[in-house]
Amino acid sequence: MNRPILASIHTEAFQHNLNRVRELAPESKIWSVIKARAYGHSFDAALKGLGSTDGFALLDIQDAVWLREHGWKGRILLLEGLFHENELPLVQDLSCDLVVHCDAQVAWLETFNAHNPINVFLKMNSGMNRLGFKPKDYRTAFHRLHAAGYRMHHMTHFANADQVDQHPSVGSQLEVFNDAIEGLEGSTSLANSAAILWHRNALGDWVRPGIMLYGASPSGLYADIEHAHLRAVMQLHSEIIDIQELQKGDRIGYGGRYEALESMRIGVVACGYADGYPRHAKDGTPVWVNNASQTGTGMICPIVGRVSMDMLTIDLRNAPQARIGSVVELWGDRIPVDTVAQMSHTIGYELLCAVAPRVPVEIK
Repeated sequence: MNRPILASIHTEAFQHNLNRVRELAPESKIWSVIKARAYGHSFDAALKGLGSTDGFALLDIQDAVWLREHGWKGRILLLEGLFHENELPLVQDLSCDLVVHCDAQVAWLETFNAHNPINVFLKMNSGMNRLGFKPKDYRTAFHRLHAAGYRMHHMTHFANADQVDQHPSVGSQLEVFNDAIEGLEGSTSLANSAAILWHRNALGDWVRPGIMLYGASPSGLYADIEHAHLRAVMQLHSEIIDIQELQKGDRIGYGGRYEALESMRIGVVACGYADGYPRHAKDGTPVWVNNASQTGTGMICPIVGRVSMDMLTIDLRNAPQARIGSVVELWGDRIPVDTVAQMSHTIGYELLCAVAPRVPVEIK
């Protein structure tokens, strides 16, 4: 028999979350961000579940090739533009839109003999200090590319849309951006997931939802997105493969991190850090255990002991009917991935992207 761990990808949840973006940003078009293999969910699932989007945004031009080969005829945005000038002919053949964020990219485009105009989203560094032109240099880059015949649009990225009282604020970045593009033609792309959820005055003509399409929180806290009624797209589940009966004073796993305070049953689950589950998950990190006597019902049980390569251990005192073969959910509908991430000192993005290749994937 195959090892029981499985990542189920629910494409109807993708569609639901995309619809929620449209409700929150009804005047904007949508770039659905599918970088990092669609945040670990696979391009097959993204294309199936997000096929009604206005465009896909990604990093690698080979991923754009994949989309075209699998029938996507809509717009594709390369979020970091060109990594080398020799990619330009393929960009044109694929009809991709380009983000341009540095002088080298501008120079490559100026010398390229484009037989059809290419859409360029010129990126401004309005305060995040990562990619993009500083406001004082932005208009020069814009006019160079406009003169070379490119269809020009404007982009920036917010550093703190998911936080309060952090500098630079969304408001200050938006002010810098609007001042710099005043009088210039072209549409705008501003809002990531956090801005869509919490800064409706900063959406722009195109929004760029990422993590919210997958049902997780930009802030890392599930409570922050409960009001948005998003659905988890990925459900990581496995089974109990053994049960140990412990006595008071017995210790569990490597390093004996957890000591039994009374007699208790411990469930051994087929999931570990080699599957992408965080090794640093603390005691108390929740796992949902299916009720053996009534499918679809269950109880939350906490992790006890250190996560190992292929297994983790859970306290079954809340689930006296659990047995070998009982299904457990590591994250998904009942256990938000953000909760697991918070208990592991990371963010949901990392866990979703880090599901290991050895974990089978089922697209529903």
